[in-house]
Amino acid sequence: MKPGPIFVLLLAVLIINAGVTLILINRVGPAQTTQPVTKNDIAARHNSITAAVQAVEPAVVSVNVIKTEVIRGGNPFGFSFFDFFDIPLKRQVQSIGTGLIYDPAGYIITNAHVVSGATQIKVVLPDKREFDATVVGADDTRDIAKLRINGSRLPHARLGSSKDLIIGEWAVALGNPYGFLMNDSKPSVSVGVISAVNRSFAPREDKRSYRNMIQTDAAINPGNSGGPLVNINGEVIGVNTFIFSENGGNIGIGFAIPIETVKEILASI
Repeated sequence: MKPGPIFVLLLAVLIINAGVTLILINRVGPAQTTQPVTKNDIAARHNSITAAVQAVEPAVVSVNVIKTEVIRGGNPFGFSFFDFFDIPLKRQVQSIGTGLIYDPAGYIITNAHVVSGATQIKVVLPDKREFDATVVGADDTRDIAKLRINGSRLPHARLGSSKDLIIGEWAVALGNPYGFLMNDSKPSVSVGVISAVNRSFAPREDKRSYRNMIQTDAAINPGNSGGPLVNINGEVIGVNTFIFSENGGNIGIGFAIPIETVKEILASI
């Protein structure tokens, strides 16, 4: 019995489908697998900002400070006759800030308020080396202190100039915000621009005076104080010092002491 025309047609369709499938498999080949990241891929992600960070990061240090605070015990009776019982008490308080090694001899820049009243200062490098530090000098009014550590093979950053800053140029802030929580010796990096220059403020209750400050929107948070503000060439152009904030967190209005002012202070203390 001869096969009917419908059977022949179905057989022909099956044969054609099989041939097309084989052709497609040979052209497409096996399923593509994820390729490993190559050195060329990593190199393509490098830019001026990453280069600036790499130039400065090894010299950015955590400044761990122990301070002794005096607090009043309070009069338990509420009458002046018993003021004798209002005995001052001392307690140890730990705080953290940031510093920058700017000289291979171990000299470090930080804010004076970071180390004010310190009874012990320990500096931790990004490579996890720890050193006891001493205060060489401080200008409390302009809020800059010079520390020193004794060590070998110390990295250091290059101090640039703050004389010719351009509004809108890139600015990179490095520091150790919330260092106690992170328990990491490597600094954090935030990027923004120079928002303004020559910002001056009235003297404060603590008698500190901030003049001709650099304003930036690069994120600066508690613990960043004393860290460097860096330009796109990896040169330090300022020392991060304080922020404007209603709640204590960063809102993009930070201020740094110009490096020209810092150099002047370092030369005098």
